[in-house]
Amino acid sequence: MESARETRPSEAAGAPASKRVQERSKSHRHRRWRKGKAKASRLIHSMDLRTMTQSLVTLAEDNMAFFSSQGPGETARRLSGVFAGVREQALGLEPALGRLLSVAHLFDLDAETPANGYRSLVHTARCCLAHLLHKSRYVASNRRSIFFRASHNLAELEAYLAALTQLRALAYYAQHLLATNRPGRLFFEGDEGVTADFLREYVTLHKGCFYGRCLGFQFTPAIRPFLQTISIGLVSFGEHYKRNETGLGVTASSLFTSGRFAIDPELRGAEFERIIQNLDVHFWKAFWNITEIEVLSDSEELSSLVRSEGPRSLELRPRPQQAPRSRSLVVHIHGGGFVAQTSKSHEPYLKSWAQELGTPILSIDYSLAPEAPFPRALEECFYAYCWAVKHCALLGSTGERICLAGDSAGGNLCFTVSLRAAAYGVRVPDGIMAAYPATMLQSTASPSRLLSLMDPLLPLSVLSKCVSAYAGGETEDHSDSDQKALGMMGLVRRDTALLFRDLRLGASSWLNSFLELSGHKSHPNSVPVAEPMRRSVSEAALAQPEGLLGTDSLKSLTLHDLSLRGSSETADTPELSLSAETLGPSTPSAVNFLLGPEDAPEEAEARDEPRELSTKDRVCSVGSAFPEGFHPRRSSQGSIRMPLYSSPIVKNPFMSPLLAPDSMLQTLPPVHIVACALDPMLDDSVMFARRLRSLGQPVTLHVVEDLPHGFLSLAALCRETRQAAAVCVERIRLVLNPPGPSAPTTPLV
Repeated sequence: MESARETRPSEAAGAPASKRVQERSKSHRHRRWRKGKAKASRLIHSMDLRTMTQSLVTLAEDNMAFFSSQGPGETARRLSGVFAGVREQALGLEPALGRLLSVAHLFDLDAETPANGYRSLVHTARCCLAHLLHKSRYVASNRRSIFFRASHNLAELEAYLAALTQLRALAYYAQHLLATNRPGRLFFEGDEGVTADFLREYVTLHKGCFYGRCLGFQFTPAIRPFLQTISIGLVSFGEHYKRNETGLGVTASSLFTSGRFAIDPELRGAEFERIIQNLDVHFWKAFWNITEIEVLSDSEELSSLVRSEGPRSLELRPRPQQAPRSRSLVVHIHGGGFVAQTSKSHEPYLKSWAQELGTPILSIDYSLAPEAPFPRALEECFYAYCWAVKHCALLGSTGERICLAGDSAGGNLCFTVSLRAAAYGVRVPDGIMAAYPATMLQSTASPSRLLSLMDPLLPLSVLSKCVSAYAGGETEDHSDSDQKALGMMGLVRRDTALLFRDLRLGASSWLNSFLELSGHKSHPNSVPVAEPMRRSVSEAALAQPEGLLGTDSLKSLTLHDLSLRGSSETADTPELSLSAETLGPSTPSAVNFLLGPEDAPEEAEARDEPRELSTKDRVCSVGSAFPEGFHPRRSSQGSIRMPLYSSPIVKNPFMSPLLAPDSMLQTLPPVHIVACALDPMLDDSVMFARRLRSLGQPVTLHVVEDLPHGFLSLAALCRETRQAAAVCVERIRLVLNPPGPSAPTTPLV
């Protein structure tokens, strides 16, 4: 049988033999790199933590002894030192990881869904240990060879040693959270000053090592080339931004092919760290807009990365002219941190969904922060949802089954739109599919949030700036360096946006006050009316039910309204913000948003360490979380300008649905959450699912492994992302076509 052979472009064109040799050599190196990554991945699953650590320590000692005997050369001295550091950090890290792993099961949703931030942190550290183990074995086997590249291996070992040191610091931070949190809690509850002190300590850690040679080491190997290309584009765009060239002829092809950042990982990592710590949300909006418009059309590198493998392609089958209306409808809300992206950027996988489900999909383009802060996005999404419910026929659906679907910030809006629909007497959707949603926007620490130190797509400073922009605080304070970075036209655009925002907030405040007065006069004893649809949000506000959320108006509170109401000194006055009214006094015991009290004793008995510390003890212990003699690497980029978004507005349940009272969450339809194990937002999904389950609400949680936040936008990148996207489709299908009473049910994990 003849074997088919792929013809390379260079061979078909009769290219010189030297060029063919270069291509084969490059292909061989790539296959060897992939093979090495696969070996490191297998080590993670085939060895337990203690065995892996002992093997690494043994190899490190052997390599250290070898290079110590090689004379006074600088490279040999550094190699000996790096293996000594690997030995020290591995021995110090293993006990901390063991303690975290011993209690991680207490924070899972159930036995079939072993996922939470503690598990993810341990898994990430194991990935780093496995890579160092693989590299140490390679060095031990090849150190005597004349082809051994000492400088290259030294640079990689030093980078991963830095990453291991920082991971050890994160493990100690996680232990601190474990000791100070209440039983079963993943998010820190208590004094906001303690949280601020914790974050200030946390953000001083060095991060550049995670954005250079170690970029994306925790993810599946197929994702890493994509992340490297994105990081090159980001730091290149940062240079254009500093020169005030934003939007002036900057193309994706010029960004993603910058040579010096591609060949110098250390330079790229340092520049990446500088960007995430010093540039504001306007930079991220500009970069994400560039990538959304131009990346896939202009950049051959990214086009090749996201091209479907094999014969698979997206070609929508034409429907007959008189096709019957679909029984179902999907209303989609896109993600983007509330500040970026549009429905257009999510169109590739939405087309695939429409084809696979045979269902029309309405994707909502809502106004973005900071020009349109909360609650503008919620208002627009709720209005669009109401319109879709009333005009299903125009969308090609009978509306018998409606599913709300969204990712990241869109998942947050799916929950809050449904909560608002229930509060206003509007038909709630038949189910919600939320992919890696953000449910807690309040400034608080959790084990999965620690992963933001190394996440190239969701760094903590960027996440905080997006939330601050959505809360309305990002545009209030700009330093001189920010003004220089914005340039003259950027300053004009920003000041114009601020002017229109102030005018809009003033008009909105006046209008809402008028509607509230009209509502009290016209409907002093309003009773909920069962209507399938209200004509507008204003009408709903005038006739809103009182029993569910208290007697105060459930109007669309603006930032100005909430800031005025939040400044009230009396706790029992009706002039409180919605968040304070629905949540009660802002004490940890009253805001019981995680587990019921009946769940606490069992988990408290499972631990022996003390559960309660005074505020003074907690503040002191934040800075002393590390054992004596251990010093993590600190950032060289200076103090980070990271907003702590401590405004009371983030406690509003329509902004942080995890903080909603039980009576609100009990109005939600069945919820299906698809989360990522390595996502800094993982704990948002786990705790929200636990909260719903404790209330008896139908909820499923599926956690995908080794993929980053935002995998839906990478659905065509590799087999793993396609499989994860298929899980989202199946969850939507469960909402649109629920199994009959006689159909066998399978557990969803």
